[in-house]
Amino acid sequence: MQRFMIADSSDVVRKVGKRILSELDFMVSEASSAAEALANCQVLLPEYLVVDSSMDNALELISTIRGMEGGKEVKIYYCVVEADLKKLMMGKRAGATDFLLKPFDRKILTAVFGNRAIAA
Repeated sequence: MQRFMIADSSDVVRKVGKRILSELDFMVSEASSAAEALANCQVLLPEYLVVDSSMDNALELISTIRGMEGGKEVKIYYCVVEADLKKLMMGKRAGATDFLLKPFDRKILTAVFGNRAIAA
């Protein structure tokens, strides 16, 4: 089972994402801050990580994970509320693999990650 972490300051976003992704056969963990996400990643890196762009130190979290052993293999999704080119480019420069628009729902998460959970 592939590991997935949702790093977002919103309890609701984390709970909804965890429920949907768990149903897609991911083992999902949550972090309410960049510091918590980093501490969790230092113990065990996930294969997938969603990082909320509005969370404090989100870009630093991405770049720090990229510098960790095995960090280049993590698929990091920078989660934004709107397709702001400047914000998207900052995420890309920090090391984000791709982007997700927020709020996400079952349809979006299934479309993006549905086939990946079973491809392990």
